[in-house]
Amino acid sequence: MANGVNYWESGDSKPAFDYSRMIINYHAKSFSFAAKFLPENRRWGTYAVYNFCRFADNIIDNPRKRSRKELIDELECFREELRLAYKYYESEHPALKAFIIAAKEFGIPKQYADDLLTGVEMDLAIKEYENFDKLYLFCYRVASTVGLMMTYVLGFDGGDKTLEYAEKMGVAMQLTNILRDIETDAELGRCYIPQDELSKFAVNKDDIIKRNFSNEMHNLMKFQVDRAIDYYEYSQAGIVSLNKETRFAIVAASKIYGEILQKIRHNNYNPFMGRVYVPHSQKIRILLSEILKKFI
Repeated sequence: MANGVNYWESGDSKPAFDYSRMIINYHAKSFSFAAKFLPENRRWGTYAVYNFCRFADNIIDNPRKRSRKELIDELECFREELRLAYKYYESEHPALKAFIIAAKEFGIPKQYADDLLTGVEMDLAIKEYENFDKLYLFCYRVASTVGLMMTYVLGFDGGDKTLEYAEKMGVAMQLTNILRDIETDAELGRCYIPQDELSKFAVNKDDIIKRNFSNEMHNLMKFQVDRAIDYYEYSQAGIVSLNKETRFAIVAASKIYGEILQKIRHNNYNPFMGRVYVPHSQKIRILLSEILKKFI
């Protein structure tokens, strides 16, 4: 709070933060519901970070009628605006005006935002990954960076170790997204399962395209699910380092994503039985359960 004015209400910032809140309310109802229970200053920071990340993702995920070159140009323009926003701590861009104020308020490093944009560009240029090290880098850039920015907004102690746990949880969540969307990604010509692991388990891309669920595919999927679970379990140790008033949001998110993996298990690791999801009602139950723990 500067001069007695909240950062989300200072100057002409309020419309930008209201816009960010509108975006999260429309596109992420469960996330929006959880944010309502955060302390007010951290709630508005959450809105701003979400709006920034969604805008960046949509440059590629919602290509409209633009060519590949036009999408790259659009991404580069956004990257330049981000650079200037951090240089002057101001912007009139609809996805950056609130974000840069929140970034200054919570000390969000510019590197995380830069890395997210690099990850978004990777998703345009790269359709498959040779090995897990290269996939890990992609997961870090498109998912861990979001978790790391949110760690600053939610508040934490524990230093670099807490940030390491946040990175691993982000990787776990992105691996979960990949396993949930194998069928959809194949239709788009993408395969995020590392190529050397496909070979190791005697599975090829045609098996995925043709939806061939064999014993080999079962073993490959079990390996992938088990690895994602290992990342979740490792990252749990970092939750105690988060602000007590905010950690419920991360615990709930972790449990919701964990439910996706359990549903894949329940399907005998078959990724071709339709996109698994956690119903909104179940998400709310998980959230409320974690919120109530704050008062016990």
